[in-house]
Amino acid sequence: MNEQPQHPIPATAHGQLLVVKALQKRPKALRILHPPGSAENELAELVVRASQNLDSLHSELVDRCTWAADDLTRVAAGTAAANPMGILQTSSTQIDILAARRADAITHLKSALAAYQRATTPQAQRAISVTPSPSRTSRQTR
Repeated sequence: MNEQPQHPIPATAHGQLLVVKALQKRPKALRILHPPGSAENELAELVVRASQNLDSLHSELVDRCTWAADDLTRVAAGTAAANPMGILQTSSTQIDILAARRADAITHLKSALAAYQRATTPQAQRAISVTPSPSRTSRQTR
């Protein structure tokens, strides 16, 4: 079933967008789909938390990049003095760390989504929807 969001999801809510794309449901909607204490409910909660973590990290990264861009714009316009220790020395390290943490959060959310989908897809559908891997013996060697 396709859930039509009542309010649009902000473009910065990358975690929510990944969940909606994969499951056609907002993350918080997953919390009421399964009986409390069930494995499916626990997986749904992992998806929700991973989505929220990604959204938080993505927001931090956007904020830090925006701050650095504003700082550089002021220096370029001559309205602020350049820091003699390096304009981006501190913020670039923070941006790199946030970008790495965001990449890890994306990987974690995708893993949680895959586990949730495997757990909530009926076995009969799983057998039909699984695409076979290419045979290793069919590869030609050079």
